[in-house]
Amino acid sequence: MKRWSGWCLGLTAALLCGAAQAEQVGSVDTAFQWIGPDHKIVVEAYDDPKVGGVTCYVSRAKTGGIKGAVGLAEDKAEASIACRQVGPVTFTQPLPQREEVFNERLSVLFKKLRIVRMVDKSRNALVYLTYSDKLVDGSPMNAITAVAVDRGTVIPVK
Repeated sequence: MKRWSGWCLGLTAALLCGAAQAEQVGSVDTAFQWIGPDHKIVVEAYDDPKVGGVTCYVSRAKTGGIKGAVGLAEDKAEASIACRQVGPVTFTQPLPQREEVFNERLSVLFKKLRIVRMVDKSRNALVYLTYSDKLVDGSPMNAITAVAVDRGTVIPVK
């Protein structure tokens, strides 16, 4: 019993620590569920932690029903992304050429939604890619968007 409660506590801590900080903008229901929440599409906003003035909007499916209500459902791998300049673009520090900026669990143990930022120096743009991965086999489903940075602003790269 003691081993089981320790495993549950560790799993809960891992789930809470690994969650991305997103602000839910809204949602729409896609399928009615008799018990538990409906299946839906949620739209979330993620502010880039190293690039001020850039926000990424991600839409993705969220499974409802009993499994969705208790957090045991595995959400679909598909997601859409649109990143936009929402203020003056500023950099808190030099950026790596490629960096994962957000991730969020889509199932209890095995699947994550990831958002990666890449720097396109020759076009002075930031490219954001979203995809999901699984412990054994990731999904080829992905979406991409780019934010052009004003030519007067140089993107600092490590």
